[in-house]
Amino acid sequence: MGCCKMEVQYLTPDHLQGFDNYKYSSVDTSPLSNYVMHPFWNAVVKICPMWIAPNLLTFTGFLFTVANFILLSIYDYHFYAGGGGDHEYPPVPSWVWFLAAFNLFMSHTLDGIDGKQARRTGTSGPLGELFDHGLDSWTTVFIPTGMYSVFGRGHFSISIMRMFFVYWNVFYNFLFSHWEKYNTGVLYLPWGYDASMVGCFIVFICTGFGGHDMWKFNLPGGYYTCGDLVEVVLYAGSIGLSMPVAIYNVFMSYRHGTGKMRPFFEMLRPLYSTFVLFIATTLWVCLSPTNILLDQPRIFFYMVGTVFSHICCKLIVAQMSTTRCEGFNWILFPITALTTFSLVFQPGLAFERIAVYALALLSTLTQIHYGVCVVRQMCRHFRIECFKIKLRED
Repeated sequence: MGCCKMEVQYLTPDHLQGFDNYKYSSVDTSPLSNYVMHPFWNAVVKICPMWIAPNLLTFTGFLFTVANFILLSIYDYHFYAGGGGDHEYPPVPSWVWFLAAFNLFMSHTLDGIDGKQARRTGTSGPLGELFDHGLDSWTTVFIPTGMYSVFGRGHFSISIMRMFFVYWNVFYNFLFSHWEKYNTGVLYLPWGYDASMVGCFIVFICTGFGGHDMWKFNLPGGYYTCGDLVEVVLYAGSIGLSMPVAIYNVFMSYRHGTGKMRPFFEMLRPLYSTFVLFIATTLWVCLSPTNILLDQPRIFFYMVGTVFSHICCKLIVAQMSTTRCEGFNWILFPITALTTFSLVFQPGLAFERIAVYALALLSTLTQIHYGVCVVRQMCRHFRIECFKIKLRED
């Protein structure tokens, strides 16, 4: 595997040594996962040819979520198809929702069998886990976007601003799982992931049959809507369950001496960059003189989610290699600079639009470059190929 002259060596010798000594450790107590999903995946993986590389399954599953994002961007770019605009927008066609459900099902299934395929083929290793979880961090922006297109920004849904904080709820839920592993050495798989994927699949199928209008009703009492209910469930599952459990697990590991036993501020180090991103983007959307979030919600959500994913990938590398996580990601500099410029000098809507799209492009290129370089570097180190299973000489 040749080395490109422009390739950056993101992984240090300490990272690579840490990967050499890495042992996967996880705990999955979800009843849905253990009694429904895993038996199904165990059956599915048996029909998967032995020559298919696990990372190929992972990447294909990720592309299904990207396909949903692109598809719904074509038919509902500004989230008006479900209602809520000043003008009538055509609803998303039924076939789109059926295709979105199929894509989501395939994504979830391939994500569920990639590790099993690795064990079947004897190709388990740190690259597979890093590849899997790194792409999972990016899907945290793609999947909620599809759900929001179901309800739209109308009366029976939630506002764009509230959806912005729902995204952050999803982001922090993912972040806390890997911050937990950074400090305990064990990945405690949250119950909400499989439940949310199954729930989204059911919602897409129902929307395919009934259209957007089937969700336009008030719950008993007349004050709350289906959109409100989904919002409450997401917050309850994350802030009410997953995050407190993660904090508790970290606390108990330090109390019993089984954790990484880092000093307090070092223990919190993986959270710093994400917190800065949260503050900067929240100030931007709340104080923007042009209401940039209302004007360009989809690309703003995508930009924030991609930056978040890049930060998370750095954390995943650190926790798997048992190295110190970076405290501040460089991509936060242009974000905070453009946020400050937009709020202080108020250059107008055209500038803010350009700024958001430029940051989206920058974050995408940064994420892809980092991912490709890290994967290539690990492939060279372990003498493997990412999307092929090497034939054994024996």
